[in-house]
Amino acid sequence: MTIPTRHWDRLDNGGLTFTELGFGSAPLGNLYRAISDDAAQATLQSAWDGGVRYFDTAPLYGLGLSETRLNRFLRDKPRDEYILSTKIGRLLKPATQSTRDGVGKWFEVPARNEVYDFSYDGVMRSVEFSLERLGVDRIDMLFAHDIDVPNQGSRANVDAKVDQLMAGGYHALERMRLDGTIKAFGAGVNEWEVCETLLKRGDFDIFLMAGRYTLLEQEALTSFLPLCEERGVGIVTGGPYNSGILATGPVPGAYYNYEPATPDILDRVTRIETVCKAHDTRLIDAAFHFPLLHPTTVSVIPGGQGLTESEGNLQAAKARIPAGLWADLKTEGLIRQDAPV
Repeated sequence: MTIPTRHWDRLDNGGLTFTELGFGSAPLGNLYRAISDDAAQATLQSAWDGGVRYFDTAPLYGLGLSETRLNRFLRDKPRDEYILSTKIGRLLKPATQSTRDGVGKWFEVPARNEVYDFSYDGVMRSVEFSLERLGVDRIDMLFAHDIDVPNQGSRANVDAKVDQLMAGGYHALERMRLDGTIKAFGAGVNEWEVCETLLKRGDFDIFLMAGRYTLLEQEALTSFLPLCEERGVGIVTGGPYNSGILATGPVPGAYYNYEPATPDILDRVTRIETVCKAHDTRLIDAAFHFPLLHPTTVSVIPGGQGLTESEGNLQAAKARIPAGLWADLKTEGLIRQDAPV
């Protein structure tokens, strides 16, 4: 079975054809542990051989390492056979290993400091640098990265970054879309609320929303996802496993939103997994497919640091989920009644 695709063409410019399973390449930046270049290439090759044709990256991931590893992998791939997205909003400045950012998060990476810059010039420079690191002629989509409270520290800081983007970088993104440099732009963030704010202030195409429309969270159904549907806006779902627990199950030490899962989350996942088992379905398979049931979703991009994770994602993408599972989850009050199934 091949991975199904979804075609998105909001602007009538030919659009983009996504594989329902995409490749989130943050782990290729040596996230939490170092992996070798050969291991990174083997992971990418496994995804490609399995049919994945959408790859997402960012300057942040490994402070440039993820983009350069994709360079090596994509160099001999026909450019029209895959979709590529990266992020804007951070420029990387030379540093030393003692002063660099990301110590304890990114391992064995270039010594760089991150500088947030959502200005017009900052966006244009970011794209230039990414094109060089990636070694490609074009990037299909650009996402304004991490304009959210977890990264900015407060709602006031988020508002300031939104204002900077709309006054500057947004016009650079519009220009690149108009002249065909990119096909689409949006934001890649950890909150749906800021996506809704941006959508009300500008003409955005696609949002990469991490962990905010999953088996555990559906608040985005209240106002944001209906607005996306109304405007033809696409959603790329990152973090479909809520940073781990929907892949591992409610095991000791399971993570939810990058923190140890609380007892109430562990209990809820236990109940969801019980329903899955009654339908002879793996929890991870249900978690992968749930976001795809919403009509705005164009792709789901779990991360994969090694071959085991990459192959596990491929298995999940090709699984078939019985319709009765979703009905039982609604009956048990474990997903919202208005969630499309």
